[in-house]
Amino acid sequence: MKKIAVIGASYLQMPLVRKAKEVGYEVHCFAWDKDAVCKDLADRFYPISITEKETILEKCREIGIDGICTIASDVAATTVAYVAEKMNLNANSYESACKANNKFLMRQALEKACVPCPRYRCVTDSDQVSDIDWVFPLIVKPSDRSGSLGVAKVFTPEELKNAVKTAIGFSFKGEAMVEEFVEGKEISVEFISYHGRHYPLQITDKVTTEAPHFVELEHHQPADLSKETFSHVYALTEKALNSLGLTEGASHSEFRITPDGRIVVMEIGGRMGGDFIGSDLVQLSTGYDFVKGVIDVAIDSFQEPTFKAPRYSGVYFLCEETKKLLPLFNSHENYPEIKICEQTDTELRNIECSADRSGYFIYQSTDKFKVK
Repeated sequence: MKKIAVIGASYLQMPLVRKAKEVGYEVHCFAWDKDAVCKDLADRFYPISITEKETILEKCREIGIDGICTIASDVAATTVAYVAEKMNLNANSYESACKANNKFLMRQALEKACVPCPRYRCVTDSDQVSDIDWVFPLIVKPSDRSGSLGVAKVFTPEELKNAVKTAIGFSFKGEAMVEEFVEGKEISVEFISYHGRHYPLQITDKVTTEAPHFVELEHHQPADLSKETFSHVYALTEKALNSLGLTEGASHSEFRITPDGRIVVMEIGGRMGGDFIGSDLVQLSTGYDFVKGVIDVAIDSFQEPTFKAPRYSGVYFLCEETKKLLPLFNSHENYPEIKICEQTDTELRNIECSADRSGYFIYQSTDKFKVK
């Protein structure tokens, strides 16, 4: 029986652990014990922080794993790459994973490859922004976090300084990115790569709270774009992946399409998209088992993706801003399109990050499923 290590044990990793068990692998899961919902699903669980890559490497050598992977976690992706590189397993290089996990290094690589991205600066102190004379509004974010943590849109120099202090506080490395704000339609792109060949899977339309925190409220597949735009976005994504050296496994790329049609790269992640995009929506809209594909790359037995009849899929999140969804949550059994529905909290909050959301439902349909 093949042994596979999964880095992370939160609800994000549950589809990965379940899939690995389903196909008959022995699953070894690494994470802090707190909120480790995969603890009882895995064959073996190790209460080791996902950032302790040397300790995890030592344990993986002792186990004799055949592959290592994660989904929807930037921090875990660097540990996966580190262990795989040391054990000669299939994964992105540690250098490329670090680039993808640090927005400053990412911007540098994209800029060098002439991939269009926003003007940017990386700072480690709020005083370092005093000479920024760019046109407001600007975006401030930690250099190495996800889930909309510490992200803010600012309109004045005073707001800029305060937002930088906040972002630095959220950052593992104490770094904040200041970027020009790019107006336009938000999309994200899912690819899977194997031995340097990139396979496009799907493009997602994103609906967010907009300023100041830009937390996702909805995701819909496929994106409402022309075939020509799909092709352009896919070609640009492939160029970006090559610039970062992301050659193995899932990737999640975020873009904005400006009113004048420019396609600008916002972020590239060397992992599957979160918010159920990779774990659920891709398979619902294309028929391709993305999670299994990630496992197959990790154990070096990947097959080129095949697709079934296309469908529409998506997810709606519940919070104070989307309280109009409550009737659907209360009567979801009456909607055959709704495949999964879960309300995790009776309290509805105004959201500042993805953790503030109080539930979700996932749909699949032959036509667009829009809540008015």
